[in-house]
Amino acid sequence: MLRLDNVSKTYQATHALHPITLALQPGKTTVLIGPSGCGKSTLLRLMIGLIQPDTGSVRFDDVPLTPETIRSLRHRIGYVIQEGGLFPHLTAAENVTLMARYLGRPHPEDRLHELATLTRLPEDRLSAFPTQLSGGQRQRVGLMRALMLNPDVLLLDEPLGALDPMIRARLQEDLRTIFQQLGKTVVLVTHDLGEAAYFGDTIVLLRAGRIVQEGSPQQLILHPADPFVTEFIRAQRSPLDAAFGNAS
Repeated sequence: MLRLDNVSKTYQATHALHPITLALQPGKTTVLIGPSGCGKSTLLRLMIGLIQPDTGSVRFDDVPLTPETIRSLRHRIGYVIQEGGLFPHLTAAENVTLMARYLGRPHPEDRLHELATLTRLPEDRLSAFPTQLSGGQRQRVGLMRALMLNPDVLLLDEPLGALDPMIRARLQEDLRTIFQQLGKTVVLVTHDLGEAAYFGDTIVLLRAGRIVQEGSPQQLILHPADPFVTEFIRAQRSPLDAAFGNAS
């Protein structure tokens, strides 16, 4: 469905991405993970056409994602960022239905209420402005907006990174249920290995603009392809895990 062939990206003298080839599995969740500056968000922005690769190609259903095709193809791709990226002067309902109304889609209100039920956003929050919503509610509205046009692919750039641990845990459970229920092709960016393992059918670990290893969470843990993989996994161990490990 979505494939990147030998894509690279350079900003001035900085190589954000060296040539990378990656094919997404339809109906599965692929998680991009790695240290800050490794290129995971750049990769996601290439997938939605916000930036163009210096070399290589991004293809959606075998159609190149170019400035000429992006307008039509982007309607088939949902995009969620931290805090939802909502327009502050619009209510939650207006944020969610904005693109559907612009495109003249029929009965956007029906879809709105369907998505509110799916994401477990209370109906009375639909009339609230973003500043009147909690962080978790803003993320639910951002997800609703991304799903409004029923896209084939859903891209999420660290959607839970700014939330406190308890809200984040609840949203993780809800998001995984939604992914499983809808059967969408999902790409999620995170810096948290536990979150990656929780969501991911496939994990893509990046370092300095290159893919170090691609595989299931079990493959990365049990069969690391590189010493960096082992180092990254060890660094992700929580202090609580380490304390219990030392105590045993």
